[in-house]
Amino acid sequence: MWEQIKEYLIYFVVGGAVTAAIVGLEKTGSRLLSGLATLVPVFTLIAYYFIGEARGGVAVSQHAWLVLFGTLVSWVPYMIVVAVLAPRLGPSKAIPTGLVVFSVLAVAYLQTVRHFGWFR
Repeated sequence: MWEQIKEYLIYFVVGGAVTAAIVGLEKTGSRLLSGLATLVPVFTLIAYYFIGEARGGVAVSQHAWLVLFGTLVSWVPYMIVVAVLAPRLGPSKAIPTGLVVFSVLAVAYLQTVRHFGWFR
């Protein structure tokens, strides 16, 4: 039990440190580095390392396919909504609107994946 808690704590700290570094780079005007760090699939990189350690390469491959198609279905529309609405409504309204779009599409996608048994 304590071993599992320790693992989750490591995941949390690593993810938080990466996020803090990206924000810190942006705040200091290092747009190139913060942009590059943001474009790197940091969370999937970290998650896939730990998934690979726990469940092996096949699990990482299946998850990668799941995320690839999920990105097209939910993340791309989210980014389009934010990009289009941010100049018109401001980020405080565009981002939540984009998250609603993302959430609806992501849940529909994951329900479809579960229903048809894809990426197992």
